[in-house]
Amino acid sequence: MVGRVGEWRCVWNWIQWRNCRCIQQRLLHEGPDTVEELLDRHIVKNKSKSKNDNDEFENRRQLTSTRREALSLYRDILRATRFFMWPDSRGVIWRDVLRQNARTEFEQARFETDPEIVTRLLIGGREALHSAIDKLAEKNRHHIQKDNPTHSHPR
Repeated sequence: MVGRVGEWRCVWNWIQWRNCRCIQQRLLHEGPDTVEELLDRHIVKNKSKSKNDNDEFENRRQLTSTRREALSLYRDILRATRFFMWPDSRGVIWRDVLRQNARTEFEQARFETDPEIVTRLLIGGREALHSAIDKLAEKNRHHIQKDNPTHSHPR
């Protein structure tokens, strides 16, 4: 121990020993030379990477939810078309015409990625479905009132 204290008294020996150890350590892990390089290699990349990962996760979540909404709307349209059983002027049942039109519109918008446009399409489709069902219900009420004039009462 006494011998080591004698070595450390000489500042020059301590500096050489320290420089030698630093060179060996740098060769061992090939790390960055400065703190800025360290931050640039690890922290900055991780921040931008995590931001992109969060954006990608959010986009996937939104696409999944809009996909669910679109499928729900399509199923609701198919369910609602069951009530349209009369033929059109060409003799084709309205149910089939409406289902074919819904399918072509959904296929045309299938690869749309802009969330604003997708939302507009979903809202427009939902409103069109509700208005068609409301008109159908109103027409059925009128037919029922025509058939039974004595039992008709306003709602």
